[in-house]
Amino acid sequence: MINTILRALVLVWAALFGAIGVQGLLASAPYLDLLGPLSSATGVNTARADLSAFFLVSAAFALIGALRRGAARALVVPAALFGTALTGRALGLALGDELTPQVTQAMIAEAVSLALMLIALRQLSRPTPNP
Repeated sequence: MINTILRALVLVWAALFGAIGVQGLLASAPYLDLLGPLSSATGVNTARADLSAFFLVSAAFALIGALRRGAARALVVPAALFGTALTGRALGLALGDELTPQVTQAMIAEAVSLALMLIALRQLSRPTPNP
């Protein structure tokens, strides 16, 4: 019974935050209004919290995937995060966002990160031959 309740709560949570994420991708102006300008206390706080979370979670799961034997599946987390970021930037460009040097640099970093995580996932997931 408790498992069913927890699954339902997680599904509601996922739907709520999924909707916020889709709103950020498709209609970023109202989304950005919620965050506040980066020069404001709200904007600085949001950048500190959300960007740090993105990079710290990515780094932690990459470390787990690289260092812990049999835990290569952990590399799915940074791959998913960077893949989603890259997809969001590509969608933004398709919707008319300006391609600036900073956007290009970020997309290259995200694409390289995604490729590295997927290649490492594939390779590290293979059983190691016995000597």
